[in-house]
Amino acid sequence: MAARPSQNARRFISASGADRTHMPSVSTKGPALLAGAAGTLCLIAALPAHAHHLMELTGMAPTPLNGLLSGLAHPVIGPDHLLFLLALALVALRRPLPWVAGLLGVGMLGSVVGLVWPALPGAELLVSLSLVLEALVILERLPAGLLVPAMALHGYVLSASVLGWNSMPIATYLVGLLVSQLVLLVLTQTLMKRAATVVQPSRRRLIALALMGLGGAWAVAQVMA
Repeated sequence: MAARPSQNARRFISASGADRTHMPSVSTKGPALLAGAAGTLCLIAALPAHAHHLMELTGMAPTPLNGLLSGLAHPVIGPDHLLFLLALALVALRRPLPWVAGLLGVGMLGSVVGLVWPALPGAELLVSLSLVLEALVILERLPAGLLVPAMALHGYVLSASVLGWNSMPIATYLVGLLVSQLVLLVLTQTLMKRAATVVQPSRRRLIALALMGLGGAWAVAQVMA
């Protein structure tokens, strides 16, 4: 008959098993998320910063309805405009609602100016560099007031695609732009408030560095083109 383990041995075995059960496991989610984020950034950087207009992609005629649809889609299909708006929500977390509404209004004024005085030299280059400026604002190295002319510049560039249209499709296009940008800002702010880790200083620095890298890469591509 096999000898039973002593009481002390049973305690040792039990304690060892408990330790093994509660040993922290090494999670692979962190490296996987970092690799996925890095791959996404590389893919975005490889894309042209300034996407084609929705009308050109689909061959739609400039009707009021199509103008509205194009205005809704344009901030989304242009990666430079999309990233600018998403990062703007991070800055807007510390600003009152009238500040955000004022920025959207400035963007609309920029679009109107673009319809009256189009073809500003170097506008696309400045849009790419606005991501670098926004990153410095996120890092609190520059005042947030500099985002006002940057927003006007984005609105200016967004108007270039509808030059030559009739007044009604242009009007619905501007309405679509305003609604699309407002929804993007509100949705992004809501998600950021729920994910508290995004507003941590370390995460803000990572976002700022990513903006600097992408904005700088697109600016260099504009100069080399």
